[in-house]
Amino acid sequence: MSKKIIIGNWKMNPLTSKEAEKLFSAVAKNISNIRKTEIVICPPVLYIDRLKNLSKKINIGAQDSFWGETGAFTGEVSAHMLYNAGAKYVILGHSERRSLGETSTNVNKKVKESLAAGLIPILCIGENARDESHGYFSVVKAQLEECLSGVSKNSISKVIVMYEPVWAISSTVGRRDATSADCLEMTIFIRKILSDKFGSDSGRMRIIYGGSANEKDAEDFLKNGGIDGLLPGCASLTASKFVDIIKIAENVAK
Repeated sequence: MSKKIIIGNWKMNPLTSKEAEKLFSAVAKNISNIRKTEIVICPPVLYIDRLKNLSKKINIGAQDSFWGETGAFTGEVSAHMLYNAGAKYVILGHSERRSLGETSTNVNKKVKESLAAGLIPILCIGENARDESHGYFSVVKAQLEECLSGVSKNSISKVIVMYEPVWAISSTVGRRDATSADCLEMTIFIRKILSDKFGSDSGRMRIIYGGSANEKDAEDFLKNGGIDGLLPGCASLTASKFVDIIKIAENVAK
């Protein structure tokens, strides 16, 4: 089976760099035997420089970037800055960013700028709700087409697509658990859209699952969800849980 990828999104945690180093190191010391699973941790941006050299087995990612390289953009951090700081990956279009008003048009700019800077974009897409008329397929298709508009076939294989049903994430009111069957249905649909748009080049793209992935459902999703990896949020803030997910992915990849 192909190599899996596990990406931890720390969000706005932890509170201090000392705590960040402790959490990162706790993960690093328990993955010495991992060979077939790629590991990424996306901490708050101010911790990237402190963490980048603590483990050769863990790649560093960022949680967002701006679409400009330099300029009068107070408070923003560009993809080129992140790359120079030591990041290899960047999460773009996360549902928490979209809930604050980020549009697919802006995400598209960020994807292209991140690729130009040498980063690997983790493009987040997903519907807010599932309706009986299956309109959620149109939502996901529109997000994919808008966010990847203008991306060349030569670059598309570098993009990771992360399917994140908003109705399944922990912060959603009235949330419900997604199943591996839900994930597989959407993964097949996403691959069809990508194939129609980019042809055979899309076959090398990785699709992963978010939606409050954890150590309890990781094996089911990795075996039955048609995916190449997981992006846990809350579960990545506890070293033992995150290591458990990594080890599950390692076993599935054998």
